[in-house]
Amino acid sequence: MATLNMAGSFDFNAETVDVQVTKKSAGNYALGYTNGEGKFVVRYVGNSDADLNEDIKKHIGESEKYKKFKYSYAASPKEAFEKVCQNYHDFGGDKNKLRNGKHPVRPDNTDWTCPVCNKLD
Repeated sequence: MATLNMAGSFDFNAETVDVQVTKKSAGNYALGYTNGEGKFVVRYVGNSDADLNEDIKKHIGESEKYKKFKYSYAASPKEAFEKVCQNYHDFGGDKNKLRNGKHPVRPDNTDWTCPVCNKLD
């Protein structure tokens, strides 16, 4: 069974992001909503190379489906990239179940590959 291994879920608004995500760090996040059974439904997965708080808040107002968020810090941008790839595949991004639209892109000037499908770009 797929798991995000993230803190939350929390209400998705700037104030709550600021209260919860206090460390300036690389990391990962998931956006979604809570269904009628109280289960967090993942609609988008993302990562940050340097400022998780800032990158999460870029999505505020993008979709009425994003009512909740989860997050986790990463030890490095590479770790965040590898986790977002794993989350993308685990939660059906490759089957158009996420709003991401396409596979996560590795940062410029790296040769990192997806740990799931070995995609380079």
